[in-house]
Amino acid sequence: MIPLEDSNPNRFWILYDYTLHIYHSGNLAKSEQEAEGGYRQFYISNPDWAVQFELLQAEIMVQRGFFNDALTLLGNYQPDYNHPQETIRKLAIEADALTRQRQFLIANQKLKQADDLCRTKNIAYCGDVLRVHGILSVMQERILEANSYFLECLSFAKVDQDGFLEARASLNLGWLALQVNRFDEAVVWSQSGYQDAMKFNADDLAQEALGNLGWAYFQLGDDERALEFFLDAEKGAKKLGDIDAELKWINNAGAVYHDTGDSPHAAQSYRQALSLAMQIKSKEDVAYALEDLAQISVETGKLDEARGYLDQVTPLMNVGGNLLTAHIMLTQAMLAAARHQDQQAETIYRAIQSNPANPTTTPLGAGDELARLFEQEGNPLEAERTYKAALTDFEAARAQLKHEDSRLPFAANATGIYDHYIHLLVEQGRAEEALTIADQSRARTLAQGLGVDESKAARLSALHPRAIAQSTGATLLFYWLGAQHSYLWAVTPAKITLIPLPAQKEIAQRVERYRRALLDGEDPERSGNEDGQALYQMLVAPAAKQIRPNAPVMILADGALSQLNFETLLAPGPGTSTHYWIADQTLVSAPSLELLAAARPAQSEGRKLLLVGNPVTASPEYPSLPHFGSEMNQISRHFGARSQAVFAGSQATPTAYLASHPAQYSYIHFVSHATASRTDPLDSAIILSGSAPSGSLTGENTFKLYAREIIEHPLDARLVTISACNGSGTRAYAGEGLVGLSWAFLRAGAHNVIGALWEVSDDSTPRLMDGLYQGLQDGQPPSVALRNAKLGLLRSKSRFSAPFYWAPFQIYTRR
Repeated sequence: MIPLEDSNPNRFWILYDYTLHIYHSGNLAKSEQEAEGGYRQFYISNPDWAVQFELLQAEIMVQRGFFNDALTLLGNYQPDYNHPQETIRKLAIEADALTRQRQFLIANQKLKQADDLCRTKNIAYCGDVLRVHGILSVMQERILEANSYFLECLSFAKVDQDGFLEARASLNLGWLALQVNRFDEAVVWSQSGYQDAMKFNADDLAQEALGNLGWAYFQLGDDERALEFFLDAEKGAKKLGDIDAELKWINNAGAVYHDTGDSPHAAQSYRQALSLAMQIKSKEDVAYALEDLAQISVETGKLDEARGYLDQVTPLMNVGGNLLTAHIMLTQAMLAAARHQDQQAETIYRAIQSNPANPTTTPLGAGDELARLFEQEGNPLEAERTYKAALTDFEAARAQLKHEDSRLPFAANATGIYDHYIHLLVEQGRAEEALTIADQSRARTLAQGLGVDESKAARLSALHPRAIAQSTGATLLFYWLGAQHSYLWAVTPAKITLIPLPAQKEIAQRVERYRRALLDGEDPERSGNEDGQALYQMLVAPAAKQIRPNAPVMILADGALSQLNFETLLAPGPGTSTHYWIADQTLVSAPSLELLAAARPAQSEGRKLLLVGNPVTASPEYPSLPHFGSEMNQISRHFGARSQAVFAGSQATPTAYLASHPAQYSYIHFVSHATASRTDPLDSAIILSGSAPSGSLTGENTFKLYAREIIEHPLDARLVTISACNGSGTRAYAGEGLVGLSWAFLRAGAHNVIGALWEVSDDSTPRLMDGLYQGLQDGQPPSVALRNAKLGLLRSKSRFSAPFYWAPFQIYTRR
């Protein structure tokens, strides 16, 4: 059949743009068909137009993995050096295909030819030449060179206003950062690539960016966010019919389930990934899935099943490079240890640790398993040395992270090592050393931000828990929740008492049930709530003899306990009666012993107040509430007119707070709504009035004062109060506790912060805050003033006596 001639340029551009759109959206099979059809339509009437479709078809073939087909197609194309643009594009596509086939010498020759043409002409496709140079450099393990090429490609794309190339360059930079374990950088580049991809409806690049974000967050220890990204990437890949990508994200989601102890879901994901890998005959992905199934089998005691999986993997070991080999080796070592083949296991663990190309988390896992192997062999000295070495490696990896968003979740990568090391010390009767190691894991990001992050040796020698109890005048209750063993250290000036507790899961389940009861408005004191009584007996009663009646109690919580207000626990009374523990004690929450030891008195003088709130409604989501104004007025009355700065109504903007030099105030109080971001706690925000975009640090949502902005403006306030919902945050990180607005103000330098664990009542909060500031005016410490204000509601014989109204507010201190 002879194709009809078509010389209409509009027809060409409409068809070409349509094909390009399908390609960018990720429908590679259809876009290849359209490109081939375009070539056939125009190859007689206008060969110059036809060649555009031919080159596009070859580029799509490379993206689909059909490298030989692409090279064959381009082999029929004879370059016309009067059209250098097409020649450069052809050379770039050929070099890309050859690079992926590991024909590096020929690929480099093609790129040099393209470079010569690009030096004489400023042509759009020279950006692709830079990108392929970067890929070739990565394949040859020339990482710095690759980074330089990708950055140059990105710059070229920006100048040329090529959004698709810009997205690809950002993704390449993110992918490169993943290869060298720079996971926080990978997050930044992948987010940028995702945003660019969405602008151009490039669905394929978008799902790739989501998956890369998932892997970066997984390596940073943020399982929750990693799983969210992997599942979104899987949906995107499935929608595009990209089985290769789909199985990769499914497999990675399985790794998250595995990491969080959800073995059934993990195994289900791995089996699904294995099925897809076999469907497309991908040896590498088959090996990944088999190895992952083998590791679950080892952990669940199915050793013969694990051996069967590994026997299938062995012929495929060289397919996946260092990453795959490291995972297989780790599983082999775990299987050898389970079968008491100790020498073999030790040899493999050490080999994993010695390979710098392995991802950060794999050598950490090998170090943890090796230390446990030494314990199993009855060699506690070598076990301890290995735990210390693993934690040193962890701290070195953490020190490389540049962003607090990355440091916060990264601590989770060491939780298992700390847990096992602490248990080893406890078993040896070294309770005080175990406490020191437990505190070493606490509030690292907070301490570093406050400038008290010292060397490990200095921290260990300077920490004297009993002296801290003496200086604070409090009994310290320090909790550690472990997978198998949990502990409570009760610290007084006279002694340190170690108390074993149930495993983390049992405690967390009771905390969650009791928290739900409080949020439902139950009055546990009247109902005799079983969980409220059980939690007291479990967490407090064993330390009752160490708690002095008239001394405050400092809670250093862990894990799920960060979301529990200990004041609501039901303490025994006369006979069978119970009462809230707040009736007996003043309670304060503290982040770590180290921060308490490093505390210095506030330098701000007098009683100077910064009062911000009652904003103009900036969004229907956050309506003005009737008692905002009355709460502002009640608080203001406790301070002289000359000792307060008030920003209310339209003046209550984020810009006003940031420009007020907040470090000069001894008291800062916000009366407004607040949001707590679970996936990104530093995006938690206080809702204020809108301001002009030019005055905002964020550019968007100019009515939000973000936690990440708060930490950039140093404070010396004696007390910051966030009279809003969820001021304490909703996301707990290993070692850091709840991270949100309260954490941010502590990080900025506040000595005490009052924030809410859940939604607060618009009716009861003004009463509570009036009582708080009356106590402060009378000279009471913030913790005592808050407790007395709460007791006022508790004893009011009104509906406000239920914990829902008085218990959300919690005081956090670093003094």
